[in-house]
Amino acid sequence: MNNDILHRYLFDDADVRGEIVQLENSYQEVLSAHDYPVALQQLLGELMAATSLLTATIKFTGDISVQLQGDGPVSLAVINGNNEQVLRGVSRWKGEIADDASLQEMFGKGYMVITLTPDEGERYQGIVSLDHVNLAACLEEYFNQSEQLPTQIQLFANGKQAAGMLLQVLPTKSEQNDDFEHLSTLTATIKAEELFTLEAPEVLHRLYHQEEVRLFDPVDVTFKCTCSRDRSAAAIKTLSQAEIEAILAEDDKIDMGCEYCNQVYTFDAIDVAALYAGSHSSDAKQ
Repeated sequence: MNNDILHRYLFDDADVRGEIVQLENSYQEVLSAHDYPVALQQLLGELMAATSLLTATIKFTGDISVQLQGDGPVSLAVINGNNEQVLRGVSRWKGEIADDASLQEMFGKGYMVITLTPDEGERYQGIVSLDHVNLAACLEEYFNQSEQLPTQIQLFANGKQAAGMLLQVLPTKSEQNDDFEHLSTLTATIKAEELFTLEAPEVLHRLYHQEEVRLFDPVDVTFKCTCSRDRSAAAIKTLSQAEIEAILAEDDKIDMGCEYCNQVYTFDAIDVAALYAGSHSSDAKQ
């Protein structure tokens, strides 16, 4: 069983489509960058599954960002993805967080920002408050506001695996949602353990064994950070040379760390001099 995979499916006799995502390795890659509290580990898993599901709904080449912000102990949680199902993510928090902390206990007065950035065309941004019972309910409200298509989302994570399902009415002229309500009731019976241990065809058979379901070829989901030495060098060059030289005079080097993967890029005085001369050494130390 591939541990990081997304499937799309359609119901032949209903104007409804679905997605199922199961994550393990990519989820562990995100968690490995920081010593996250248990509740935050679970939230990041749900957020990863959600971002993968959302990414599968977009019909363009580009990026998506699902970002949670608030005034509580957790100030930020974000997962970035693209149309190729490449994900990365990070969270910032302070203080103690209970293992069973709710969304509101973690974020206080918070909101979710979903940003779609196509390679060609205009960027779209939607915002919804975090005042619903869980992340899935917040996302359902987002779809209700932005797409106005009945949508059901199920999200699960346990610190080791993450998974999710999305069910959505197809945009048609029909205003009858009876099929969606029936299929939504079936989908709501899914258990976390089933999504963590069973392959997608078996999950769908258990849920919809009396329905005609068309399952499409799976898509791999991967973790990949976009940081690089060149990007770090570009960030350094946004500061004046005097500021950089002052830092070097105190520390002898500049460490540029990536929050997403914990990679550290180190620049010494020679590297910095090369930067401001219009180039930098490709074989400089890391």
